[in-house]
Amino acid sequence: MSNRRNRARAASAPQRRENAGTTKYFDYSLLFIIIFLVGFGLVMLYSVSAYEGQDVFNDPMHYLKRQAGCAVLGFMGMFVVSYVPQSWMKKLAFPAYILSLLMCGAVILVGQSSNGSARWLKIGPIQLQPSEIAKIAVILFMAVLLSKIPKQVKDLKSIIKILLFVIPMVGVIAVSNLSTAIIVAGIAVIMIFVVSPKYKEFIMLGGVAVVLMVVGINMAGYRAERIKAWLHPEDFPDKAYQTLQGLYAIGSGGLFGKGLGASVQKLGYVPEAQNDFIFTIICEELGLFGAICVMLLFVLLLWRCMVIANNAPDLFSALVVVGVMGHIALQVVLNIMVVTNWMPNTGIILPFISYGGTSIAILLTEMGLVLNVSRHIKFDASHPVE
Repeated sequence: MSNRRNRARAASAPQRRENAGTTKYFDYSLLFIIIFLVGFGLVMLYSVSAYEGQDVFNDPMHYLKRQAGCAVLGFMGMFVVSYVPQSWMKKLAFPAYILSLLMCGAVILVGQSSNGSARWLKIGPIQLQPSEIAKIAVILFMAVLLSKIPKQVKDLKSIIKILLFVIPMVGVIAVSNLSTAIIVAGIAVIMIFVVSPKYKEFIMLGGVAVVLMVVGINMAGYRAERIKAWLHPEDFPDKAYQTLQGLYAIGSGGLFGKGLGASVQKLGYVPEAQNDFIFTIICEELGLFGAICVMLLFVLLLWRCMVIANNAPDLFSALVVVGVMGHIALQVVLNIMVVTNWMPNTGIILPFISYGGTSIAILLTEMGLVLNVSRHIKFDASHPVE
């Protein structure tokens, strides 16, 4: 009897040694960066929006309270999603895609308008932006699809076939929100490129996209006017007013800025400064130094996501993280390019910092997806994940 116990112990010893040498991973560095970005965003949002909140709503904390409430919901979503089994994500990916497509279609029919654009859907007391939900739905849907057929993505024909699954979503969103449609399309293209980096094919797709954009601009006269205002803002002081005021704010900040809360341009000069042009006020109050620090924070965020993607246990997990990375990177780059007049004004907000309840809630939920993947990483305890 004792010999049998000894043999059983000897047989289980290698397994115990293997388990002792490995441990599960959780990226606390990423979590800290997220919390810091949200906290910094709330501070800047109050600084930028207090004047308009007092003037319009008789409450200087109006925007801050709404954003903070949505951030709390986002953190709750992040916590829940970080523990959701990945098998559930795969099962819910297609229904989520269809539901978000229907919601984006409903915006065209019964959407709530603001500043001439119908982008919001009101469901009882809740007002949300379905195009933001579409981003996370596309990420999950594309991750499931591409993880099933990675070897079939081998030429331009197969790439186009996969993109056909996303075109309905892009088309519906583009009716009322072209900038978000571009981001959704960009997320899908980035995820496909990671699976099959065919440079020649993607260059050809880029050329086709440019031609379609030129045609779309010529068909819509107001977009052609926007291009002219971008190229020569000083000749279109009315249409390029926001851009010009934003450039004044950036230029007046200097190296270290005027100080937190000391911006002049936020006092009604930069329209909707708390939204897509909040980076200009950051430059004015914190200067070039503060602007670079903000950009470095986003670089750190993307770097941690890349580390998690590189160590993900399977292709689906890696693609989910890549989709989130693509979303954040596209929005940050496009927003900064817009406010510095490197590209026409598109209304793209700065992630985690600009005002937008649906946006921050969905972004934090997306980060829950990344943290979920990080929880499934197993590594040798004697070697760090890098």
